[in-house]
Parts: sequence; structure tokens; C-alpha cells
Amino acid sequence: MDIAEVARKSGVAASALRYYERKGLIRSLASEGARRKFAPSVLDQLALIALGQAAGFSLDEIRVMFTPGGAPNIDRAMLSAKADELERMVKRLRAMIEGLRHAAACPATSHAACPSFQRLLKAAAAGALEKRQRRPAPRTGASSRPPRSGA
Repeated sequence: MDIAEVARKSGVAASALRYYERKGLIRSLASEGARRKFAPSVLDQLALIALGQAAGFSLDEIRVMFTPGGAPNIDRAMLSAKADELERMVKRLRAMIEGLRHAAACPATSHAACPSFQRLLKAAAAGALEKRQRRPAPRTGASSRPPRSGA
């Protein structure tokens, strides 16, 4: 399949396909003139990439989910660790939902007077500080994000 057909069938923009190829996530078979050609199995690879991204894996983490030939080779421990991370995130989000619902219906005269809302603020502040401490310093230069895929 040429790159235009892969883009049409997968919903992934041709620019993203070229980016994924540069990152080593997919591989073209050959170039026919100026158009890249891909094996039909690239559609399965793109589906795995989309699933990995939806689960929160980085493109570098997704790249190691493939053998050099493009077959899936997924580390079960990595999946388990990501599931644990998502579970922690769901718990935090559930607590946030409950706090917001309480704040929306709280009988206190102001949110500043609501102990539940104050706990929510403190938890949010602690989480924000924790994230800032873990986040690497911002990079300058070109973005490492893939081009947006067209839908």
C-alpha cells in the first residue's frame, strides 16, 4: 500500500506516518518514486500505536513493543506497571470528581469556608508540586511531538 492508502485506511496523516517511520515505529518497504510503500501489516502496527498512546505510553515506550520486523513484542511487566499507574490516576480523578461535586452543592457561604473544598485545594496543590518536581526542564528547539493525525 502506498502512504496515501495507509493514511486513508488508518486515519493517520501521512506526515504522522513519516514521523513514525523516522522514530522507528513503522517501516516502509520501499519508495516507488516519491511515495513510500507499506505492508498491509502496518495497519495493525498503527492500531497498536494508537492503543499505546491512548493508554499513556510514550512513542519511545511504544517503539520497544515491536520486534525489528514490526511484530508485536509487548513486555507484560510494562503493561502491568502502566495499568497500576492508570489505576492510581483513576483514584485521583474519582476523588477530584467527588470534591468538585461537593463544592458545587456545598451549603457553605463560600468555597473558602468549606473544609472539603479546602482539602481538595491542598491535595491539588500537593499534586501540582509533585508533578513539577518530577517534570524535566523544558527543552528549547523543535517539538518532539508527532504531527496531528487527520480524522
